Amino acid sequence: MEKGAEGKKSRVLSGMRPTGRLHIGHYFGALQNWVRLQNDPAYDCFYFIADWHALTSDYADTSAIAENTLQIMIDYLAAGLDPAKSVIFQQSVIPEHAELHLLLSMVTPLGWLERVPTYKEALENVKDKDLHNYGFLGYPILQCADIVIYSEQRVIYSEKRIESVALYVPVGEDQVSHVELSREIVRRFNHFYGFALKYKLFDGSELSAKALAYFKNLVKRADVKWSGTFAKETAFATLGAIRQYASEIGYHNFFAGLDRRYADFIQPLDVLCEPEAMLTKTPRVPGLDGRKMSKSYGNTITLSESDAEIRAKTKVMVTDPARKRRSDPGNPDVCPVYDWHKLFSAEEPGRLEWVRQGCTTAGIGCIECKAAMAENLIKWIAPVRERRVKYEKNPKQVLELLDNGSNKARKIAQSTMERVREAVFGWEKKRKEIDGAAGSAKA
Repeated sequence: MEKGAEGKKSRVLSGMRPTGRLHIGHYFGALQNWVRLQNDPAYDCFYFIADWHALTSDYADTSAIAENTLQIMIDYLAAGLDPAKSVIFQQSVIPEHAELHLLLSMVTPLGWLERVPTYKEALENVKDKDLHNYGFLGYPILQCADIVIYSEQRVIYSEKRIESVALYVPVGEDQVSHVELSREIVRRFNHFYGFALKYKLFDGSELSAKALAYFKNLVKRADVKWSGTFAKETAFATLGAIRQYASEIGYHNFFAGLDRRYADFIQPLDVLCEPEAMLTKTPRVPGLDGRKMSKSYGNTITLSESDAEIRAKTKVMVTDPARKRRSDPGNPDVCPVYDWHKLFSAEEPGRLEWVRQGCTTAGIGCIECKAAMAENLIKWIAPVRERRVKYEKNPKQVLELLDNGSNKARKIAQSTMERVREAVFGWEKKRKEIDGAAGSAKA
């Protein structure tokens, strides 16, 4: 991937809620890819612990969030995330996330949130918690803020322009819609605050008159007074009409199609960058019972399990339901144990062939097959667990690493919010106007 004219990298951002210790499904579904990305020189990686998001469903009892946050940080480090290569941080210690969430919530239509499939599914299926609150309804806005607050603009000096650094969110196909909603929210935000008109459009010059005529013909809005004399109402109406047109055809199309003679009358702000989904293929990791691996189902192997716990849990894993007796042949392609063999036994010469041959001919039993898989799982998890134990013994060091990462992340979040506040409120511009007027009065 190209780094850009000034050598800037693209950015990657993702996070997890602190709802308990991480399991092997988390590793193969996300952490493995996060480690790969942090080692790719094309990316700057930001990984966070989404403790505010934990409140959307667990607001009634927050007693476990602090400990869970610590344990997830330990899991991150044990899995191979490196604070020297990635910015690892805690969401709730960066108040700018909440501020951007607030501003984005002002422009997000309620209907967009009510139509989110996961929101409707949760309301229908979760019976032990009351999810009829704004926090749960509005979590996609906070999720959007979490991502795009790490937007950054870079100056391409050779081309005398500013562009946003590409921002990616690694997701599976079932999560692409979440990123697309964030893109729509950013698009709407930029519609209101994404560019401004320069005052020289209303200075009465011959060029500004031609520019106004050009924009009038481009937008074709008869209800707008296209006056060359500056007045606040006229300027806002003109800006609104051009913004509406740009929103309809797409901002990139609008700027790409502008007549170069008049492009300088538009000041592009590109306040926030639209994130892009980075499709990630992940292996199938069913739970011990064959369902999706989930803490709520109690069918997981955590990254901190002991050898004895692994052997005991895998011994009762479900297998191919067709193998009711030891002498019945089976089909490994429908067996969760074989899915795990493909993860943990692939490097053992001949093991996968042994499983397939033995299962389809009833040459081996399920207990024997599970035991062989368990031993390879134990070999795989041993170095992860060893790193985990090291960090568990030094929680102060873990918190220091998390605090350092949060400090780094906050500096970027603060920079973004300075840009956002100016785009929304224009206070810096107003202060300069006042200072200029005061200076003229003194003269």
